Parts: sequence; structure tokens; C-alpha cells
Amino acid sequence: MSNDATRPKIAIAGRHLAKKFGHVQALSDASITVPSGKVVALFGDNGAGKSTFLKLLLGIHHKDAGELIIGDEAVELHSVRDSQELGVDCVYQDLALAPDLSVVDNMFLGHEVPVRGALGRLGFVDRKEMEERADDALRRLSIKLPSLRVAVQDLSGGQRQAVAVARAVMWSKTAVLMDEPTAALGARQSEIVCDLMRTVAASGLGVLVVSHDLPRVLKVADDVTIIWRGKTALEAPAAGLTVPEVVSTMVGYQVGEAA
Repeated sequence: MSNDATRPKIAIAGRHLAKKFGHVQALSDASITVPSGKVVALFGDNGAGKSTFLKLLLGIHHKDAGELIIGDEAVELHSVRDSQELGVDCVYQDLALAPDLSVVDNMFLGHEVPVRGALGRLGFVDRKEMEERADDALRRLSIKLPSLRVAVQDLSGGQRQAVAVARAVMWSKTAVLMDEPTAALGARQSEIVCDLMRTVAASGLGVLVVSHDLPRVLKVADDVTIIWRGKTALEAPAAGLTVPEVVSTMVGYQVGEAA
């Protein structure tokens, strides 16, 4: 009883997940647990099954076997809308931002706030409320931008990534998944994004990060899961791992076997 009372709530988890595409077994026994308030890194070599794993957790693909858990409850996901309704959102590698739209318009894309009354029914949106809520969301993550009305295409790479993270957090209640969040960013911009991961976790959300940026993400993660050939090869605290140990496990060695 005490263990249940003290353990962190599970934000999102996959247990013994399997997925086959035709004759290709993408995942055969993959498991991961992301507690609320924690950052968990998912590592794996190219082709290990990381993308498939992420898409199963989001409901983009349907699992062949295994169990999905969101907010401490076993769930069945039939689409990405199902995971979103359960409070899970994702920062995709391509960011999925509309470059010619403003910061505010991107953060409310698909979630526009209509004005009250007849004008709202005609499609008019409450820009004042949207700007206030967007500003609040950015402030809570300590994100500073030149303007909320600037087009996303006029922001730096790090600023665009920050907007994508803020948008995901704004609509998440349970977990935020991040797919290669530091890819194509410089060192300073990558550090800012990693700081954002900790800030998001501190707000109580679970954070799952899929990344090849081993040194940087190891420093920010609480736990690490490594998959190899569609199976979970390691689940361990990040503090006890080195980059060589992670690489050894990613390519098929057990931790400690590679000299």
C-alpha cells in the first residue's frame, strides 16, 4: 500500500508492445514508463523501432499486442485524437508549424477561440483572449520572443522549437512527447530546449524524449529506455549511465560487456 501511495503517477507507458508491418516485425517486446514530473529519454539505433514506438503511444499506429497506459489507466487508442483527448501531445521533428502564420495563430491552430455571440458563429475569433493565453503559456515556460504577432518563419530555430514545445504543453494535461527536439539546432539553442524539458516536467507533465543527442539528453533525463531490434534492451536511471554504455547497448551489447 505504501508503495502505491509513494510511487509517481504514470503519465504514459507502453508495456510489451508489438507491431508488424507485413513481413517486417518493427516491434516485438517494447516497454517504457514515463512517470508524471519526469523526463525519460528513448534511445535506439536507426531502425531499432523508436518511431514506431512513438506512433503507438500516440495512437497513430495500432498495436498488435501489449498494453498502453495514460494517466495510470489502461487505454485503447484508435487515433491520435484519442491520445490528445487524454492529455497527450507531441512535438514532432518537423515541428508541424505553419511558417507564414504568427506565433499566436500557430499555438491556437485547430483550437481557435471564437468571439461570443453571432460573430463567433460566423467564424470570428477572439484574438485578445488568444494572445493573453499564448503569452501566459510562454511566460510559464520562461520563453521570450520578440512578439506574439511575428510570423514563425522569422524566428530562429531555437525559438521555433520553443513555440512548438509551448503549444504542446498548452494543450497537454498528462504527457508531452518530443521527437528529436534538438536536431538541426546549435549548441546554445539545444541547451535552451533541454532547459524547457526540465521546466515542462517540473509543471507535473511526463516528458518522453526520442533523441540521438546522447550527451545532452543524458544530462537532462531522469531515466533512460533503450530499444534494440524492436525490444527493450535497458531501462535504467540516467544518472548511472555513460555515453559509451548507452552506445554499446544500442548496438547490441549489454552494459558492461564492451571494453
